[in-house]
Amino acid sequence: MRILIVDDERPARDKLRRMLALEPDIAAIDEARDGVEALERLASFGPDLLLLDIQMPEISGLDVAASLPSPAPLVVFVTAYDEYALRAFDANAIDYLLKPYDQQRLQRALRRVRDRMANSAPAAAPTAAPQPLPAVTQLLVPERSGTRIVKVDQIQWIETADNYVVLHTADGEPLMRQTLAGLVEKLRPRFLRCHRRAAVQLEWIASVQPLDKGDSELILRSGARVPCSRQYRAELMDRLQGTRCESHNAQGITKNHGDT
Repeated sequence: MRILIVDDERPARDKLRRMLALEPDIAAIDEARDGVEALERLASFGPDLLLLDIQMPEISGLDVAASLPSPAPLVVFVTAYDEYALRAFDANAIDYLLKPYDQQRLQRALRRVRDRMANSAPAAAPTAAPQPLPAVTQLLVPERSGTRIVKVDQIQWIETADNYVVLHTADGEPLMRQTLAGLVEKLRPRFLRCHRRAAVQLEWIASVQPLDKGDSELILRSGARVPCSRQYRAELMDRLQGTRCESHNAQGITKNHGDT
């Protein structure tokens, strides 16, 4: 079993680690300090179970549970507040650990998790190829007034802004604390780097206009113009051709004499 501990308090994460170390079937344990980091770790770590705190800065545990991709890892909430129990089980939680808990109570929760995993595991051959991780369909962006949910298919392009990235959509340009490289990796293969400070969603590109010295400008279906430097142009053109062929998209890419 692979477990991701999500809690903004270091002592709480350390306690869970010590207790989990006594369980014989725990293959790997990772940690996240908040909801944003938890969602980032999903693709790279691939947990079977989230031990998820509820009250955390920026994004609550309930928001994290609501934003998990499908198929989602199992969730056990671990919190000091009993008033969230009904909402937790509405979010399909396996169990609700109320702090302070002991080893026996954690073991009871883990038994429930093991039972659910055993009942839902498909009878696949041992040599079956691993399935790809599900695509990310939405991003959670913390804001002062709450948490904005941004659908990935509405993001036209992404631009760096110091320690943040700007998500360019028709409804606004929310800021997200994330590196451009890390976000593009999470959103592959829909997004591709086109400039050291920009990445674009391939399906939004309407045409590619050549500029001097091998650079280009991408014209999006929304009318937005995105820079494309020569070091990224060849891969972008190859990906565009493949994307259009695979989707049988009737909209062609405008190629000038420099593209042939």
